[in-house]
Amino acid sequence: MNKWLGFSILLALLLTGCVPSPTDDQEKALQETEESEQEMVIIPNEQIKKEYYRTPVPFKKSASRGLVVSNLNTKYDMQETEEGLLRISSLYFDTQNYFFQEGQYIDRDTAKQWISRKSNYEAGLNPSITDDMTPAQIAEQAPIYLAHIVEQNYLQMTDDKKVKLAGMTIGLAMNSIYYPREGNERSIDDKTIEEKGKQMADIILTRLRSKPELADIPIAVGLFKQNSRNDIVPGTYFATAFAAKGKSEFIGWKEVDETYVLLPAASSTGNYRDLNTTFKNFKQDIDDYFPSFVNVVGTAFYKDQKLNSLRIEIPIQFFGKSELISFSQYLTSLVKTHFKDIPIEVSVTSVNGPEVLIVDDGDRKEPFVHVYGY
Repeated sequence: MNKWLGFSILLALLLTGCVPSPTDDQEKALQETEESEQEMVIIPNEQIKKEYYRTPVPFKKSASRGLVVSNLNTKYDMQETEEGLLRISSLYFDTQNYFFQEGQYIDRDTAKQWISRKSNYEAGLNPSITDDMTPAQIAEQAPIYLAHIVEQNYLQMTDDKKVKLAGMTIGLAMNSIYYPREGNERSIDDKTIEEKGKQMADIILTRLRSKPELADIPIAVGLFKQNSRNDIVPGTYFATAFAAKGKSEFIGWKEVDETYVLLPAASSTGNYRDLNTTFKNFKQDIDDYFPSFVNVVGTAFYKDQKLNSLRIEIPIQFFGKSELISFSQYLTSLVKTHFKDIPIEVSVTSVNGPEVLIVDDGDRKEPFVHVYGY
């Protein structure tokens, strides 16, 4: 679940079917539904970070919710298709002036048809196949390119206190590997993924414009490259474009430079050499003090060739509370020593669940440390 949505979801859970009176940190507004009815929503004034969108409550779930589980290969890709699209959306819809809402216009049945083969549904965007094609021919000539569609809506408040749709972002999750029911898997090259993704984006845009409520709003798109089923780091968005109000073609395609790197990396060379060396030294210090660890795994996120954040997961065997506190203090000192000025999150877990959380956003003098149960 996205952390930045936590505040809104908590409020939604407390609503119990009605909208409470707003506090000093909230504002009431009317929102028109697809059925041309109006309902009261609350807009929290509090914004935890400037990068996070505020969200009207009651929180509205995506109209296509549930499909992501069956369409994407890993839980990492499931999360990143949504979180990465939020970063793309912020390029076009400023977080200070727009509110976020999960997609309400591409419902489950529509999304299911669009990601199907054209031979199964007329609206299918993936290539048709015939009964006489062999699995090898299908894999070579007509693999499944499009795995999933993500929709995000962006709202604005009018002068008369009404919240209305003011923008939309679409994410297309593309397969980098096709897994046939029979035969060997087939890799799909980056050029083909990009070419097919751009073609499908324009088709989807035309279909969206046919809806009266979407005919004259700005719509952005992001192309996402899904990783293999065995990867433990997510894929990333690699291209984005924008269609201004009323336009039925995406223009200005540009590269999205984002990469996730698994640490320790297999090679000590390349763009991530220094971070890889630092991580190995950090891991060695842990092993020297507490040699009973199964593994220490890091995931570094690079944006525009710069390290943006680092997450480290440390599974432990059962520790007594005194040993856990001792380890937490030692681990915090290692974070301060090895990862200065790097936004970092360290999660220590055991078979009992989360044990310790250490967070340093790069701006605080001391890391935030929480030992669960204390």
